Amino acid sequence: MYVSYTIVWIMDKSEIIKFIEEFSDKKERTIIIIDYSNVEKWKNSLNWKVGIKEMSQLIKNFSFGKKFLRRFYYGSDYGKNEKSEKLAGWSRSVLERADMNNLEVITKRVKYIHDDSNFSGFAKKCDLDVEMSVDLIKEKDNYDNIIIFSGDGDLMYAVKYLHEEFKKECYVFGARNHIGREVFDMREAGVVKKILFVEDFEYRLRDKYKPTFWRR
Repeated sequence: MYVSYTIVWIMDKSEIIKFIEEFSDKKERTIIIIDYSNVEKWKNSLNWKVGIKEMSQLIKNFSFGKKFLRRFYYGSDYGKNEKSEKLAGWSRSVLERADMNNLEVITKRVKYIHDDSNFSGFAKKCDLDVEMSVDLIKEKDNYDNIIIFSGDGDLMYAVKYLHEEFKKECYVFGARNHIGREVFDMREAGVVKKILFVEDFEYRLRDKYKPTFWRR
């Protein structure tokens, strides 16, 4: 469930610069978790799209060195034919841009599920929450700080465990009014150190990519 009330506090550019500067000595010990399926949905309320290149450039301020600590999770869409081995062009473009921007891509096949309520007759499903949680725990010796690009609260159970057992610090990027109640609860409990709103980072995150073919 996402919070529905309006969040009014805003970070100005000087506060953003100060926050970035705080990571100058943490960059080799920070893991980035990008739930790009969640990030894509932010455009519905932002009226602009978070760019992969722009996001990776911002991330360089928080994580530097080991590529496997900058992790990009997104489904591979081969269409509704389960035997198809041809990746959709727009899907390939997303995954390739993530890789070209020095992000570790973690993917699996998108499932098409029959859904009569959908005009296409299908609903798409590709949940990577388990993979994210397992990777956070598996890589725990390689980082001290976690930055999550997702407003979804499903990762908070793993984050709470990592904070209580291994003293990991967590920061969450999300769109205002599209952040799960669990994230705010963990902020109140001191498990999440800071929630950052992507609206405040528009000048750094707005997509400047110009596609040469139709995208969904």
